[in-house]
Amino acid sequence: MALSCNSAVPRFPMSTVPLSPIAHARALMVLALPLIGSHVAQLLLQVTDTIMLGWYGVEELAAGVLATSSFFMVFMLGSGFAHAVMPMVAAAMGRRDETQVRRDTRMGMWLSIAYGIAMMPVFWWSGPLLLALGQRPEIAALGQDYMRIAGLGLIPALLVMVLKSFLAAMERAQVVLWVTIAGVAVNAGLNWLLIFGNLGAPELGVRGAAIASVIVQVFSLLLLALWATLHRDFRRFRLFQNFWRHDPALKQVWRLGWPIGLTSLMEGGLFHAVALMMGWIGTVELAAHGIALQITAATFMVHVGLSNAATVRAGRAEGAGDAQGLRTGAWVALLVSQGLGVFVIAAFLLMPEPLVRLFLDAGNPRATQIIAYGSVLLGMAALFQVADAAQVMALGLLRGIRDTRVPMVIAIVCYWGIGMPAAYLLAFKVDMGGVGLWTGLVIGLSLTAAALLVRFWRRAPQP
Repeated sequence: MALSCNSAVPRFPMSTVPLSPIAHARALMVLALPLIGSHVAQLLLQVTDTIMLGWYGVEELAAGVLATSSFFMVFMLGSGFAHAVMPMVAAAMGRRDETQVRRDTRMGMWLSIAYGIAMMPVFWWSGPLLLALGQRPEIAALGQDYMRIAGLGLIPALLVMVLKSFLAAMERAQVVLWVTIAGVAVNAGLNWLLIFGNLGAPELGVRGAAIASVIVQVFSLLLLALWATLHRDFRRFRLFQNFWRHDPALKQVWRLGWPIGLTSLMEGGLFHAVALMMGWIGTVELAAHGIALQITAATFMVHVGLSNAATVRAGRAEGAGDAQGLRTGAWVALLVSQGLGVFVIAAFLLMPEPLVRLFLDAGNPRATQIIAYGSVLLGMAALFQVADAAQVMALGLLRGIRDTRVPMVIAIVCYWGIGMPAAYLLAFKVDMGGVGLWTGLVIGLSLTAAALLVRFWRRAPQP
């Protein structure tokens, strides 16, 4: 029984064989672990760029932080269509409708390609955009060098996300993990060659990092497409059969996808805006912010993987009409996510300096300043771990029952109506600087988490 974000909440029958909370936790983790690994590995692509550009130069590091965060912001908006594929395919599998699986996935690819083409001008004219946002000319020029090349990898990156959503909904995410790990290794090798000009390769700096990223995205797409097409477990879906044939599923993917993308943009845009404002404060502060954000994002990927697994399990339960399993699974997912957050908080508070030091060359004359400032920001990051974990899990559960529009409104109000103004006022009017910016993040994330959790428990089907 389909559940749209605008329909009345149906009452589903009890599952005939309800799972215990321990069984729910086990099933969640079996699916989540490879997803967590693949998200962490995906982030390592950006972390590798940040580390190697940090070894290359502070200006290149600052430009790389801005460029990669800008690319990611554009990517997040477009990835909403890929994320919409996950609950749709999971629900179709819950109903045992394999034809709909192919149609949903294909229409997700259609919309991803169209979005990627539409965004090309943004990448080409990124330099003037960065200047208009208050960045120094040399940083904006280096950022544009990166963005013009990296933009060529947007469509492959979005198609990779669609295939990841398909495989996750099939509860077969292991291949995604191994492909992403392979991509990290290829990216590190290409960065070593192209950023620094080793083994006779040209020394390209930030452009070398961008070229490496594009090659890795194409490499990952080819591997996943071959797997999804040729593997015996997936041949029957014939994902690329009649690829250019329109299907009515396009409308549903669009309806679910654009609010997901805009919600992701609201959160990612908040962090990107903070990065831009950190650039107003100084290069050292921006570099420290970039490093602290990379570390925080790495731990956040654990919660994203759990959230994806929760989306799949909620979608399957919704498709099968198992309301009790959906609600019990939701409680278990939230508890597991919060439990893991405790370990992250301990790491940020007990060992911030060693974490920041990983991203810098010890010989850099400004390394001591960056390490000190980055350690303070990691302490701030510890404050919003619980809220950040809760909000991404609530989003995943809401997507599982295909409720995406109201969460989008909640994100807009809490992130930009409250969190962003608070960050600006605390940083520049109360003179708290970078700490004030990160306090605004804490406020926005906490309010979003509370509102989304209330929304889910009101919308979740009753047994």
